[in-house]
Amino acid sequence: MSLVWRISLLTGALFAVGMIALALSPATISRELLLTEGGVLAAALLVLALANALLVRAELAPLDHLTAFVRRVGAVIGDGRRPAVEGRGQVRELTRAFGEMLDRLDQARMEGNVRALEAQEAERTRIGQELHDEVGQRLTAILLGLSALRRTLPDDEELTILQETTRSTLAEVRRIVDRLRPGSLEELGLTGALNALAHDLAGLTGVYVRRELAPDLRLAPEVELVVYRVAQEALTNIGRHAQARNVRLSLAPRGTVVHLEIADDGVGFAPEAEGTGIQGMRERAQLVGGGLAVTSGPDGTLVRLVVPAEEAG
Repeated sequence: MSLVWRISLLTGALFAVGMIALALSPATISRELLLTEGGVLAAALLVLALANALLVRAELAPLDHLTAFVRRVGAVIGDGRRPAVEGRGQVRELTRAFGEMLDRLDQARMEGNVRALEAQEAERTRIGQELHDEVGQRLTAILLGLSALRRTLPDDEELTILQETTRSTLAEVRRIVDRLRPGSLEELGLTGALNALAHDLAGLTGVYVRRELAPDLRLAPEVELVVYRVAQEALTNIGRHAQARNVRLSLAPRGTVVHLEIADDGVGFAPEAEGTGIQGMRERAQLVGGGLAVTSGPDGTLVRLVVPAEEAG
């Protein structure tokens, strides 16, 4: 039964009860309405009106709840909550339809986020390939030319410096290409890829990396990619800026989420000094429904990433 008919029937039934009660009561009305009789009628009408208002309010309460929920729809879509299915008839159907709409919005949002991550990775892969094919090959050609020139000028100091500079530049280009194309993630899995990042940092900087990585942890591909990229950025920042001697890299499931933590004992940085790297990590975390927190001080920095723990299908 529709909401309009239910309210109409409630109102009609209420007035019918009032008329029957008045007809069966010993009360009488004079030809000329007395003040006391008018007061009784006014009181009866007020009681009927209040009773009607309470019944209508009870019937429309689920709509009030739904209205308040709609006002918070932005937060609702983000945290996965749904309005409780209350009421009857059209109100119940409206609430259920709204919940289904939120489910579709959530699904569309997640699909859009996955496409955005895929587009980012495709662009990084393209840039990495171009660096490898263009810059890398040209630097290799320059290095070969310098080696040939070395036979003519075996004792030229400037030529030696130029050769070393070219070799270090080529090595840096190759490291950039490796960072842009996470081949180790596909080949080794998430835990193996994180171990490889830690090994690279230790080899380049001499820092000690303590690893506390859950073995055989499987997540959705887009979540694994975010975990890998955040760890990669955090460890790169440590190697470049932290002046750390010790690093802790941990990855562990905790209920419905997975925690990644990268802590170092370096010099830290001021909160207002957060750069595009940390901002990029935070945006990546949000794309998969996760969150990133960074705390830093004179005793070091802690990067904590929390992502959903759903396994890959």
